[in-house]
Amino acid sequence: MLFDGFIIGLASFLIIGLFHPLVIKGEYYFGIKIWPVFLVVGLILCVSSLIASNFIIRAILAVAGFSSLWSIKEIFEQRERVRKGWFPKNPKRNEE
Repeated sequence: MLFDGFIIGLASFLIIGLFHPLVIKGEYYFGIKIWPVFLVVGLILCVSSLIASNFIIRAILAVAGFSSLWSIKEIFEQRERVRKGWFPKNPKRNEE
């Protein structure tokens, strides 16, 4: 049996599940100023996926990299969700 697809699918599920709270907590504690971190991490992971030798590792790095890049968009959308009152606002953080 080949488990490549299953492993990549499971890893994708876990990576997406990890980035959801990272976006929420990142926006809560740092605001939208954290987006460059997601950019740098995403670019590093995407470039790493181009040079890794193992297919499964390449796929997982690419999924993680693009999830990090997608999180940039989500950070800005999270700010709007906070403004609408859907998520709590950090009272200790100054507004941008």
